[in-house]
Amino acid sequence: MAHLLGAEALHLEYPTRVIFDKVTIGLDEGDRIGIVGRNGDGKSTLLRMLAGRLEPDEGRVTRRGGVTLAMLDQADELDGTRTVHQTVIGDIDEHVWAGDPNVRDVIAGLISDIPWESLVGDLSGGQRRRVALAALLIGDHDVIFLDEPTNHLDVEGITWLAGHLKRRWSTNAGGLVVVTHDRWFLDEICTATWEVHDRLIEPFEGGYAAYILQRVERDQMAATMESKRQNLMKKELAWLRRGAPARTAKPKFRIDAANALIANEPPIRDSVSLASMAMQRLGKDVVDIENVSVSYGDKQVLRDVTWRIAPGERTGILGVNGAGKSTLLNLVSGTLLPTSGRVKRGKTIKVATLTQQLFELEDIWNDRVSDVISRQKSTYITGGKEMTPSQMLERVGFASAQLSTQVKDLSGGQKRRLQLLLILLSEPNVLILDEPTNDLDTDMLAAIEDLLDTYPGTLLVVSHDRYLLERVTDNQYAILDGHLRHLPRGVDQYLELRSAQQGRLSSSKSAGGVSTGSTRGGGLSGAELRNSQKEHAAAARKMEKITAQIAGVHERMAVHDQSDYAGLGALSTELADLQAQLDTLELRWLELEELLA
Repeated sequence: MAHLLGAEALHLEYPTRVIFDKVTIGLDEGDRIGIVGRNGDGKSTLLRMLAGRLEPDEGRVTRRGGVTLAMLDQADELDGTRTVHQTVIGDIDEHVWAGDPNVRDVIAGLISDIPWESLVGDLSGGQRRRVALAALLIGDHDVIFLDEPTNHLDVEGITWLAGHLKRRWSTNAGGLVVVTHDRWFLDEICTATWEVHDRLIEPFEGGYAAYILQRVERDQMAATMESKRQNLMKKELAWLRRGAPARTAKPKFRIDAANALIANEPPIRDSVSLASMAMQRLGKDVVDIENVSVSYGDKQVLRDVTWRIAPGERTGILGVNGAGKSTLLNLVSGTLLPTSGRVKRGKTIKVATLTQQLFELEDIWNDRVSDVISRQKSTYITGGKEMTPSQMLERVGFASAQLSTQVKDLSGGQKRRLQLLLILLSEPNVLILDEPTNDLDTDMLAAIEDLLDTYPGTLLVVSHDRYLLERVTDNQYAILDGHLRHLPRGVDQYLELRSAQQGRLSSSKSAGGVSTGSTRGGGLSGAELRNSQKEHAAAARKMEKITAQIAGVHERMAVHDQSDYAGLGALSTELADLQAQLDTLELRWLELEELLA
């Protein structure tokens, strides 16, 4: 494969420390590189040096003659006085760009909801970010550098971006280098991974899953003393092997080696014990939302939502921005009353919410971390082990030297970790996480997930990070058209439903953008339409009934004698049968939904 660019003997240092020392690395045609590493170790700095935006103190970066390169930086460099149209398309005539399928795909995938002639200066930070990414992607470049491109993208946007980058060049053409903490995205697009650490760059074959395997092998072969870090990576590997089998189909992910490494690894969570502990802390009642609707003025956000949250339930919530996710969580936390319907709350519940802001740290902004921790209880039980607050702080990546740092002087990721730890130390039995992955690198995400694995309460998560949702939750729901939908097949099913929804919206508009007013079930006769509508409604009722039965079985398992293996086996069989029925009904419901659309 032809060489695109290379870095030779790069050395870069700041007054307080050396960032890179004698680093040599290269990018060839067909390479799709993901860069991982701890925050502050130099990932973005490396990208800027390779792109020619930052000169190294020593060494050089060379580029093959004629190679074109574009970079999406984390900094916002857009001209706020230009329109979205001017920023993305420039002076290209409409008949030229409108006839380019790549341009149309980028616009539809990233900025279809942003007014075309609005000023960039009037957009939100997330909208500006998407405009910048769209402007880059419509260009014809040999090499693309992307620094955290999934920031401000929802699950659909991230899925679209991964598909676009996979289609953009032929297999042995083009070069891509991306810095991201989105592990699903890394696995989906990358053929190799560069880990930035300790002033060097260590290359690994394959995406994130293969990188984790090779990293565990590396630690074992080197007989490293980093036993805590190694065990955490083995747990992550166990999840990748057991919880996400599709990822192991990567040709360079050596399945036999993975099996050997995790042969003695326990499941990532002891679900039965956690459910039992949750019942002890919560009782049988958590929050029951019954036939609830919520409106803001004339706009109805939630419609006839019924959701009975069980003790120890671990649920992920999906939905586009503005769908009503925050509204739903506010109903759970009790900070919002429904417009109609009823919310019944258990007497013993204690709800805590990890928000996207840092409100929990405002009162301790000038305190040292050690002083903050000293005010907590002396010991806590986590995962069946007694731990001090300092030990838990170490578990989420704080070094002893950072204990004397004032909270306001911590990095964004450190503040985020301290915020979550303080919430957990307050011992809530219902924990709500609203976009918890902001400012965290992949190692810290794994550490946070490890901590959440031992959390013995009800966990509700809203996140665009697909990997995190699948990793820490057992069920996923979506808010679609104001209704709460269970997703037995998880994120893939959500994307299918959203695609069908978008298709219906597109088909309901004429070429001029006016609704055609098409009716439901237009291809059916009157009798067929009525029968299909009846079956559709009946399937929905059965699905709700079976979902409640599944929750009941989980409750019975939680209080069942854990030494009665035969009884637990019978409950597991009952659970599997109910899940199979639900899956069958779900498929039929989807068929009818499409037929009636």
